[in-house]
Amino acid sequence: MDALSSSFLPKYSLSNTSFASTPKISRRTNIILKLINKTKSNNVPLLTTLFKSIDDFTCNSLDSLSPLPPSIDPHHVLSGNYAPVDHELPPTACEVVEGYSNIPRCLNGVYLRNGPNPQFLPRGPHHLLDGDGMIQMVRISDGGATFCRRYIKTYKYLTERELGYAVFPSVLSSFNGGLASMARVFVAAARVLAGEFKPAGNGFGTANVSVALIAGKLYALTESDLPYEIRVTPDGDIATLGRRDFGGGGGFINMTAHPKVDPVTGETFAFRYSGVAPFLTYFRIDSGGRKQANVAINAVKTATVVHDFAVTENYAVFNEGQMVITPAEILRGRRPVRVDGGKIPRIGVIEKYAEDDSGMVWVDAPGVNISHAVNAWEEDGGDTVVVVAANNERIEMVFERLDLVETRMEEIRVCLKTKKVQRRLLSDQFLDLAAINPAFLGRKNRYVYSPVVEMPMKIVGLVKLDVSLSSDDCVVGTRMYGPGCTGGEPFFVAKNPAAEEDDGYLVTYVYDEIVEESKFLVMDAKSPTLEIVAAVKLPGRVPDGLHGLFVTENCLSQ
Repeated sequence: MDALSSSFLPKYSLSNTSFASTPKISRRTNIILKLINKTKSNNVPLLTTLFKSIDDFTCNSLDSLSPLPPSIDPHHVLSGNYAPVDHELPPTACEVVEGYSNIPRCLNGVYLRNGPNPQFLPRGPHHLLDGDGMIQMVRISDGGATFCRRYIKTYKYLTERELGYAVFPSVLSSFNGGLASMARVFVAAARVLAGEFKPAGNGFGTANVSVALIAGKLYALTESDLPYEIRVTPDGDIATLGRRDFGGGGGFINMTAHPKVDPVTGETFAFRYSGVAPFLTYFRIDSGGRKQANVAINAVKTATVVHDFAVTENYAVFNEGQMVITPAEILRGRRPVRVDGGKIPRIGVIEKYAEDDSGMVWVDAPGVNISHAVNAWEEDGGDTVVVVAANNERIEMVFERLDLVETRMEEIRVCLKTKKVQRRLLSDQFLDLAAINPAFLGRKNRYVYSPVVEMPMKIVGLVKLDVSLSSDDCVVGTRMYGPGCTGGEPFFVAKNPAAEEDDGYLVTYVYDEIVEESKFLVMDAKSPTLEIVAAVKLPGRVPDGLHGLFVTENCLSQ
């Protein structure tokens, strides 16, 4: 295993400092002397040293006043194959260990998978989504393969690399008890005032959630910031080109990590949510990469976390769920995002090209808190919208125990005339991070490919669902990865544009913890066993990550 992942857990400690047992005057004197001596010897600015000392005291002493819950305890969060890797990797040749002659030419291109990977070991509370964005990429060319992994060089990443440790606060993990939370708020504000980091105009996101191809260009995304444009170089490396606003102007500071690219028009549909009104804003990016006018969704009256949405040929579909943003919680030493159990979730449907939300239809949908929307389409002449999505059955676990979240795949039918919702389970298994043939996005499709999630948050296999079946068990294909193996989100690659919907391949990463080896798998999407067509042994462990994308060589060269 990597040096970092094998040594991380036993080395990490939140033990108290010796200051706790020292008289008050002596303690202050010692702190001042240490700061002066350290500043002189290392030529470090005094304020930088002071800020780091406050950070150290907060992590080593104040955090111990409130035991870390599992959701932000780095011992728990960064265990198993969620442990980070400790270095980037330049393009490196790989061995095709299975099916060398079977890697089809339609797979000539790159598979990029994004995910959080902290560049520094956490010194205090840490949420899984706090890690810096890292792209794990395999490039296939005429049966051969190379592998590369690179951090997304965000403003946050570069600032912290220069300082030598993490300084950016997190809305998910920085608030752990009153004293520790206030200390972090104070030191973050002081750093901004002192100019140690400048999030205004530069952003503070990690670009660690997904990868998207928008108007022919690649982007790494997270919902708390703007996308970062990246490029695959001719030699198979990954370069970060910079933060992009698509011409949206200074007020455009973040967008969803799950934009939807219409396969027919080439337009990208997206949104942003905010802690201040308007709490939800919908917009599109044209096929030339230019952001169009905002559509404020004024019917959303409270700040709500909206992670994903769906589009059909004529509509955009939003789920206003129970995850809300309450900034005042910070004053109580709590994170500003929480679950409002008394709020009734609802689904909103708006025309894709609407100029305002006056015609938006809202339907109450108790129990619907969508994790990821897989696809949506229209039936009954547009009077019914059908959404296939992974639904969080225990929404409170998203913040308390992310590793124990229970998501099941559902078909949700929204009648726009009667304003009624009908729901149907597609399988009794825990499923999420599903994929479809991307050519069917926004149009009625038949097949869904979804990872099987086993607690605690471990992907142990993959199923193929036929949503045209009327039963509550639509599984028509299964592949389990075997003992000690964990996989990730799949991506569907069609054999050719004219092929049947399921005539293609599923690609993903799988890690075998027994032999400590990661592979890039190619599976036959038509096969009832999702037969492995080819496997590429990768030159390093690939941690469990989030969302990915396959891009053909033709698209890369445009």
